[in-house]
Amino acid sequence: MKLVFRITRLPHHVSAILFLSLLLHASSLAANSHQLKRPRITGIDHVTIYVSDMERSRHFYGEVLGLHSSCLQYKGSGACYVVAPSSQQIVLKQAPPATKNWLAEIAFATDDLAGLSRYLQAHGISSSTILKNSDGFDVIRLHDPEGNPIAFVQRSAEAAGHAPALTQIGTHLIHAGFVVKDRDAENRFYVDLLGFRLYWYGGFKDDGVDWYELQVPDGPDWIEYMLNSPANADHKELGVQNHFSFGVKNVHDAAAQLRRNGLQKFDGPEVGRDGKDSLDAYDPDDTRIEVMELTPKEKSCCHPYTATHPKN
Repeated sequence: MKLVFRITRLPHHVSAILFLSLLLHASSLAANSHQLKRPRITGIDHVTIYVSDMERSRHFYGEVLGLHSSCLQYKGSGACYVVAPSSQQIVLKQAPPATKNWLAEIAFATDDLAGLSRYLQAHGISSSTILKNSDGFDVIRLHDPEGNPIAFVQRSAEAAGHAPALTQIGTHLIHAGFVVKDRDAENRFYVDLLGFRLYWYGGFKDDGVDWYELQVPDGPDWIEYMLNSPANADHKELGVQNHFSFGVKNVHDAAAQLRRNGLQKFDGPEVGRDGKDSLDAYDPDDTRIEVMELTPKEKSCCHPYTATHPKN
């Protein structure tokens, strides 16, 4: 049996109508993407850290950093700590084989997750559907242009309110930093699309740029591009670069508390190139935890601050 496929030509006026319809649809999508207002992004919601030995890491984050408050309704397989009195969290997860970046996720807070999901979709950014996080709150997950895992979370007001333990090192996560190779590509995403704004940049030398900091659009927390990392950076070097930070009023008080909590070895305190007094501690897997004063103690190098400092 011989099969014959017949191609039917559409009349010219029908083809023209279809083409015009497609053109109008594309124009409508483009217009909608410009008309959609980006919902607020107010700060860092949580950081997720990969760990190799859950019990050792529980001791470090719970006892050494003093994060005794566990997350409400957390049902994950790892551990979750509230950075009281805020609703910010540090989540520990077992590291999969061959892990390179032990900063597993940076998540940002929003008060309109559904709107933010529509905003991203309208601009061609793929993300997960709205999911339930391990603690029951709504989340969407995606990757930035360099493949860094990020998320957006919407929490209810009652998620905050825990009283911090007396041994807790800091009461607010003020920033998280990660290795970046292409600053322009990342800026098109974080600045042009999401509205992050320049906070400060500087380098080891006055004319260099090794750190580039962007505050969230509707709050004082920031992310930090760690630039110029070698392509062959080892585990220890990546642990220095991919980090997060507590903000404190007095880093010397925090250093004294760390010693009382049992950690005798850490770097600092000392004033950095950004003019802020800070120290660096390391978890059992060499992930850097920075403890930084909220405001500069000295004039920063390289470039002035261009946004307000966090207050608590």
